[in-house]
Amino acid sequence: MNQLITETCNKIKSADRDWHVAAAARQLNLTKPPGSLGRLEVIGNRIAAIKQTDKPEIKAKRIYVVAGDHGVTEEGVSAYPRDVTHQMVLNFLNGGAAINVLGRHGGIEVCVVDAGVDFDFPPHDKLINRKVCKGTANFARQPALSTAQAEQCLAIGIELARSAKADGVDLIGIGEMGIGNTTSASAITAVLTVFPPKDVTGRGTGVDDKTLAIKIGVIEHALELHAPNKRDAIEVLSKVGGAEIGVMMGITLGSAAEGIPIVADGFISTSAAALAVVQCPRVADYLFIGHRSQEQGHNKLISFIGCDPLLDLELRLGEGTGAALAMHLIEASTKLLSQMATFNEAGVSDKDS
Repeated sequence: MNQLITETCNKIKSADRDWHVAAAARQLNLTKPPGSLGRLEVIGNRIAAIKQTDKPEIKAKRIYVVAGDHGVTEEGVSAYPRDVTHQMVLNFLNGGAAINVLGRHGGIEVCVVDAGVDFDFPPHDKLINRKVCKGTANFARQPALSTAQAEQCLAIGIELARSAKADGVDLIGIGEMGIGNTTSASAITAVLTVFPPKDVTGRGTGVDDKTLAIKIGVIEHALELHAPNKRDAIEVLSKVGGAEIGVMMGITLGSAAEGIPIVADGFISTSAAALAVVQCPRVADYLFIGHRSQEQGHNKLISFIGCDPLLDLELRLGEGTGAALAMHLIEASTKLLSQMATFNEAGVSDKDS
């Protein structure tokens, strides 16, 4: 395995349980009934354990929107043509997409990454060019990526996480764009969860019944053809993944290694995060699932990781939109833990006084 990947995984430590206990104790002394802030308290305690303080702060937030094309679209698995990938990247760069709106609203920096788009973009100050391939190979016929390409994707993601750390970012989100990538995510989900493809494959961008049947059949054929080992995350990525999924997997690993909480968006982002958890189970301590996607495979991945989503808004857009919304809750939870007065500070009698 690539030495950078090995070193990164070895650097990931379990979140500090002592700080989780300290945060929970502080919650009991804040001017509110015990447990009255519900899951916001749980989130705050998790952030405290990651940041090793009972008064955590989030000062800078960044979402990486990673784009890549998929050769499997040759099989007719998507409702949209492949050109939409690069067209939407241009929309991101021009600030016109949903993630741009939510980024501006939430004070989140949105960084667009070309991991594998089948298009030559002109230089742009908002585009991070890390192209590994011009679209993956058609995994219905051959592996989507070579092992070297899959490891390159992870290395890129790790370096992006390190760059965020150097820039003072302390909360990272991952989102994506790639026509055909729900097919890859469904295939990854089927491998990791051992559910049949028909139980984890949804309509993606809105395919009809005929196309859905084709999509399921393509995944069934690919898994029989490649027989990926569910315990080898890089092999699964190589056989049926995508360049953007690999980079998001690397960002997830790199964020955990740098002690930065990471927020996955929906189905495709969670498939990348799940691969990162397979690669290094300690990643789960740093991982938040932004929302529950409408894609049926997402619930299977959520159960596989064991991390409940923060929101359930019937979203199925991608781009990091659910992660952006969830970042509000995470930031709010840390402010509640850090900035609320204790009973003693406020001169308020607690229930035992």
